[in-house]
Amino acid sequence: MCGICGFVGKTRDRENVLSDMMQAIIHRGPDSDGKYCTEDACLGFRRLSIIDLNEGSQPMYNEEEDKVLVFNGEIYNYQSLRSVLLEKGHKFRNHSDSEVLLHGYEEYRENLLDKLRGMFAFAIWDEKEQRLFAARDPFGIKPFYYALIDGCFVFASEIKSILKFPGYKKELNEEALEQYLSFQYSALPETFFKGIYKLLPGSYLTYENRRLEIHTYYDPVLTPDKSLKEEELIRATDEIMGDSIKHHMISDVEVGAFLSSGVDSSLVAARCGAKKTFTVGFLDDSSKYNEIHFAKETAKKLNLENTSKVVSKEEYWDAVPKVMYYLDEPSGDAAAVALYFVAQEAAKQVKVVTSGEGADELFGGYNIYLEPKALKWISWVPRPLRRGIGKVAEKLPAHMKGRNYLLRGSKDVEERFIGNANIFSEKERKSILKNPGKAVSPEELLRKKYKKMERQRDINKMQYIDLTCWMPGDILQKADKMSMAHSLELRVPFLDKEVFEVARKIPTKLKTKHYTTKYILRQASWKYLPRETADKKKLGFPVPIRVWLKEEETYKEVKDTFTGEAASKYFETDKLVGLLDAHRRGEADNSRKIWTVYAFLVWYRIFFGEKSEAGK
Repeated sequence: MCGICGFVGKTRDRENVLSDMMQAIIHRGPDSDGKYCTEDACLGFRRLSIIDLNEGSQPMYNEEEDKVLVFNGEIYNYQSLRSVLLEKGHKFRNHSDSEVLLHGYEEYRENLLDKLRGMFAFAIWDEKEQRLFAARDPFGIKPFYYALIDGCFVFASEIKSILKFPGYKKELNEEALEQYLSFQYSALPETFFKGIYKLLPGSYLTYENRRLEIHTYYDPVLTPDKSLKEEELIRATDEIMGDSIKHHMISDVEVGAFLSSGVDSSLVAARCGAKKTFTVGFLDDSSKYNEIHFAKETAKKLNLENTSKVVSKEEYWDAVPKVMYYLDEPSGDAAAVALYFVAQEAAKQVKVVTSGEGADELFGGYNIYLEPKALKWISWVPRPLRRGIGKVAEKLPAHMKGRNYLLRGSKDVEERFIGNANIFSEKERKSILKNPGKAVSPEELLRKKYKKMERQRDINKMQYIDLTCWMPGDILQKADKMSMAHSLELRVPFLDKEVFEVARKIPTKLKTKHYTTKYILRQASWKYLPRETADKKKLGFPVPIRVWLKEEETYKEVKDTFTGEAASKYFETDKLVGLLDAHRRGEADNSRKIWTVYAFLVWYRIFFGEKSEAGK
């Protein structure tokens, strides 16, 4: 696991520019570094040594040394690919997975991507062709950012590295802010920094003759197969998870595991062979925000060690600026801070951990996926009549029982579901912004994705939105950045192409059978986990934000931020304070809305304030 960066094009003081870019991401690879620099291209690398500790350094060259690679990630099937390439006559200098990418590209060009099993973001510079080729893994586990600055193509694992490139002028992307207020994460291809973009999951790019081209090579569309039987799917899930976990354990250093009280991380921990597990929680043992006792009980039954930490309110709030710095972009997901702490604990003992990200998106694990079943009674009502019912429901008191059911039932899934977070509606976000722009509605932003799934059932549409938007934008963003903040590699065995090939075929009726989320996965986990763990209802990563916001000290901190200079620049501050006061009085649970705005303002202070940490 590493950090990569570089640029193609002419700029002054090239090697020092590259050094500054590398220094900005030293936390991603503190073990060693490497540079490649010519008058046409410069590539930089920061290494966290995991595989082939003595010979895996980068940048890495082919035999003729006319192609050079920088790579962040792991290729789990590199040994079989290496064997094939050896038979084809390629000469290898070491046993790293990195060199397989170089020779694989020589042999297959962009078709190499269809053969890879792993998590990756890499770039290959072809000196002879004067061509850069870069790619990102199918699900977006590893990040890749790029920008065109003064005639140069600039790229990096993290935005803060690109900010070091001379000539880039920081400017807030206000359209990104507007969408963020609804989605809770950076939802556009263009980041919060004007002119800096993400290479989307399952995509590759080429840069040649000052021309940038971007292509999609993988799209995780669901293809439910009604002919598949329950027992067949349980067996297939069991087998493919075992195979994926085995591949994800390839390492020359010790591997640990994150452990919550749920089925996802517990199943991986039970089967991966790691001995050390790590958990964090909040408040006291009896609180719903503290799952440590559940995790410890699971670890005990599985004969695993468990290291846990109760994060205090003071520790949590003190860490928020650090978290926003490492995230690069604001996140309204309060669990990002919790993940920061569990990664911190794990990094004290291991260099690699496994985790359960992706299980909910692949196997139908979110509680919201039960909604189509709950709404089936109203879905039979003709659409015009449902619309009328919705208009009547809007006029009912907000606290009235059944009002929300009628409101949601009056809308099609394309209108009511934009992903696992739906913080501010389009109307609400325009009302709190001082100068709302011309950003399209969340529904319009997702229209093409829903169009692709128009013949599918509602739950499959919801899963696809989460697989392609929520998961890379929120879940994997925080997983990568919070682990790498502590120079820790995080592996996610559920997010494997072969696992997805099984999960994508699960019939709709078996995803939430008996109103049980992740039904097939839970059934497959019974032989490895205590029944109470396998069947435990999903809680997410609970953080007591709503509790803390009612306490005087936290209330004052947030209120000061909501009435500060940055808030006054972008928001109607009286409305922000109104949300905060209503929450404190118990009139409404505004905690997620408050946190989403607060996180942005903290992030803005760090990257755009006078004493910007990003400028260090």
